[in-house]
This record gives sequence, structure tokens and C-alpha cells, in this order.
Amino acid sequence: MRRRLLVGLTAVSVLAATTACGSSDGGGARGADASSGGTTTVKVGIVPILDVAPVYLGRHKGFYAERGIKLELLPAQGGAAIVPGVVSGQFQFGFSNTTSLLVAQSKNVPVKAVANGVASTGEDGADFAAVTVGKGSPIKSAKQLEGRKAAVNTLNNICDTSIKESVRKDGGDPSEVEFVEMPFDQMPAALAGGQVDAACTPEPALATVEAAGGREIASNFYDVSPDLTVALYFTSQQYAQQNPDLVKRFREATVESLAYADRHPDEVRRILTTYTKIPGTLLEKLTLPRWPAEPDRASIERLAELGLRDGLFDQRPDLDKLLP
Repeated sequence: MRRRLLVGLTAVSVLAATTACGSSDGGGARGADASSGGTTTVKVGIVPILDVAPVYLGRHKGFYAERGIKLELLPAQGGAAIVPGVVSGQFQFGFSNTTSLLVAQSKNVPVKAVANGVASTGEDGADFAAVTVGKGSPIKSAKQLEGRKAAVNTLNNICDTSIKESVRKDGGDPSEVEFVEMPFDQMPAALAGGQVDAACTPEPALATVEAAGGREIASNFYDVSPDLTVALYFTSQQYAQQNPDLVKRFREATVESLAYADRHPDEVRRILTTYTKIPGTLLEKLTLPRWPAEPDRASIERLAELGLRDGLFDQRPDLDKLLP
């Protein structure tokens, strides 16, 4: 009940932000653009993890500049925080885990995915994210998370949804897991210090935990779907309607960036050092995700099923309205 209330309150705050945006000048997102010399500056809310390496690479390689776009990449703790920022016009585009977008859509928050974000590797035990425990932890499997604290970057997102599925598949009761919010880059220290018992750690936090002697106990994204679409780039419906050509160019540049990242893993590792604190000694140990051009609809439908089961929303999200 508490989690459902939190979801509802988040949706209300987002809708309030939408109303405020619409009442100010009728074009809050449009007014945020700074155009000069044929170039439009757009603000993109991102989570500073491996997943978003393609847009950093795309900016570096000029894929966005070639289409008249100057990217301003602004870090946030998670997709749940980025969604209201996009809807209110603070960001023109955002990167969010798929579950947070499903929650928003189910509450009629006006979001629209414009490009794929990142996908699971499709390999159990060799994914770019995992549920990890600290060195010396007695926890050996997901079922043993019952009665324990697990860190997630934001509540009611893809991390707790997927951890619950890992626990469920291992024969445990996911309602017995206590989820604690914290940024991904704080999770390795929290595990080492015993503040939490487990954590949802995408790269580079995953490599950092393992370098300190921690272990993986579940491939939570894989447990939802081997081809899971973990995140998407999105905008507000208002911005998409008012700026169709810019949205088209952003999508084209992002798709090119995703393909480039898939083909150039060494460049992905190097660009990661420019926006995270990962030591250079861990770069080669990173497990890279996949960056397909299009989202996997079947895996998103599976996330929607789990969201309904876990009470994240009362009615099934409309994927036709959400997806590109």
C-alpha cells in the first residue's frame, strides 16, 4: 500500500508540473531551446552509468552536431526523477528505465519514447547489471533476500521490479524484501559497509563491487526477459507535437550513436571515464550491454505484467501510446 501511494504521489507531482508548464507560456519545452546559427541546444536528463555511453559517444563523434543539435547532458539519480523534468520542460529529452515510463503512461502522464536506450546482454550470469552482495556476505541466492535490505537507485522502477522477479523465480517472497534508495555510485561502499545487504548494480558499479570482493547472486534483468529493453530515450508529448523535425533528428542521431557504440566497445570504455569515477584499471572488466536500434516490445509487455502484479499501476499501460 505504501509503495502504491508513492507511485500515486509521484504521478500527481508530474501532472502538476505539466499543468504549470502549460499555464506559463503555452510552450515551456519550446521556450527552453536555445537556437543560433542553425544549431538547437537541447537538455537531456541522463543517469551517469554505462547505459548512456552511446549519447556521449554520439556527441563526441558529431552525430548530433551533424543534425543541428547541441547536447547538454545533465545527470540525475534515476528515470523516476527525470520523467517530471522532461514533462515540465526542465529537459527536452530524457533517459529512463522502462518501468518508470510505464508507470508514468499508466497515470496518463504525457510521455513519448523516441529511441531505444539499452538492452540486456541476454546471458544469465554475464549481464551488464546484477544483484550483488558484499565481500563475505552469507547471501547466496535471490530467495535469501527475504527480510533483507536491497539498494535501488529509485523506488518503483526497473531495479526493484526485476529484483522481485529474481526472488520470485528462486522460490522466495518478494514482498519480504526492503528496498532502500541511493545513487548507483554509492552502492559499492554501502555494500562494503553493511548499510545494505544487496544492491541493483549496473556497470560500472558492478565491476566496482566485484573488484572489492563482492559477488553476483542474480541476473535480475535477464530474469525478467533475456532480451529486456531496460531503458528508453523519451520526450513529452507536447514537445514532440511542437518540434517533430527536431525529435526526428534526435532519434536519428541516437540510433546512429547506439549502432556506433555496439561496434566500438573500446571507445565505449574510454568515454565512460569522462562522466563516471570508474578507475582505469577496471575498464577491461566491464560487461557491456547491447544497444539495439529498436526496443523489444515483448520484453516491455513482460515488464507491464510484472508492474500490474506488484501494484505499480492499476491499469495496464498503453504501449502503443508510449513506444516510438
